Amino acid sequence: MLRSLMSIRQPRLPFIGGRGCLIPFTGGLKLQVSPNHNRSKLAYLFIAPALILILLVVFYPILNTFYISLNSVNALGNPTGFNGFANYTSLFADPEFWDITIRTVKWTVWVVVITTLIALPAAIALNLRFPGRKLARGILIVPWAASLMINAIAWKWIFDGQYSIITHMLQQLGITKEQIIWLGDPKLAFIIIIFVGILVSVPFTTLSLLAGLQSIGNDQYEASAVDGASFLVTFWRITLPQLRQPLTVTTLLNVIYVFNSFPIIWILTQGGPSFKTDILITYLYKQAFQYSNFGGASSMAVITFLILVVFAWLFQKITLKED
Repeated sequence: MLRSLMSIRQPRLPFIGGRGCLIPFTGGLKLQVSPNHNRSKLAYLFIAPALILILLVVFYPILNTFYISLNSVNALGNPTGFNGFANYTSLFADPEFWDITIRTVKWTVWVVVITTLIALPAAIALNLRFPGRKLARGILIVPWAASLMINAIAWKWIFDGQYSIITHMLQQLGITKEQIIWLGDPKLAFIIIIFVGILVSVPFTTLSLLAGLQSIGNDQYEASAVDGASFLVTFWRITLPQLRQPLTVTTLLNVIYVFNSFPIIWILTQGGPSFKTDILITYLYKQAFQYSNFGGASSMAVITFLILVVFAWLFQKITLKED
C-alpha cells in the first residue's frame, strides 16, 4: 500500500520569487520572475513620487506658461482667447526688452567668470595642508549658509544712501564730506549688484571645485613631483583636466542661478533707477505683478527658459565633447 502511494506522481508546483527564493504557485503553470524585473519595478516605485511631483510642480507650469504666452490674458491672469504670437511681437517691439536682455547677459557673464576666477585658486589653496584649514573651510560655508535674502538685506544697509557704513568710513578718513547715494547712480548700482552676486556665489563654487580636487588621486601628483614638474605644469597637465567635469557642472549651475537671480537685484535696487539695473527676471516680475501684463510676462518667461535650455545644451556639448 505504502509503495503504491509513493508511486503516485506528485504534481509539480510552479514557483515565483526573486534570486534564491522560489515560492510555490498553485496555478498549474510554472512562473519564474527574473531578479532584474523585480528590481526595475522597485526602482519605478521609488522614483514615482518624485516623478509625480516634478510633473506637477515643474512641467505643468512650463506648459501652462507656453499656453498663456499664446493667448490674450485679462488682469486676473486668465486666458481670454488665442492670439498667436502677438505677445512675442509686442515684446520684441519694446526697446527696453533688448536693453534688459543685453544687461542680463552682461550681469551673468561678469558674475560667473569672476566667481570662477576667485573660486578656483581658493579651492586649490583649501586643498593644501596648512594649519587652520578646517577653520578656513568652515568660514567659507558661513555666507553660503545664510539665505540670499539676508545677504542682500545686509548689503543694502551697507550701501544705504543715509546710513552706509562705507560712506561713514570715507568721511572719517577725510576722503569725502558728502553723502554718497551708492544705489542711485545706474552704473555704480550695476557694479554693486555684480559685486554682491560674486560674493554670494563664491562659497558654493569653491566648495564644488574643492570636492572635485579631492577626487584626484595623489599618485598623479607624486609622479609629477618625481618628474620635477613645476606647480604651473602640474596644474595645467593634471589638475585642470581632472577638474573639467566639476568646472562644467558648477559653471552651468552658476549661469542658471545667476541668470534667474531675483532676490539680490530686487532687494538692492528693484531694478532701478529707471530700469537700469533690471534683468529679465525682475522685468518679468514687474510686467506680471505691477503692470498686470501677464501675456507679455509669460512670453518673456518662455524666452528666458529657451535661452537657458539652448545654453545648457551647447555648453555641455562643447565642454564634454571628448567624454
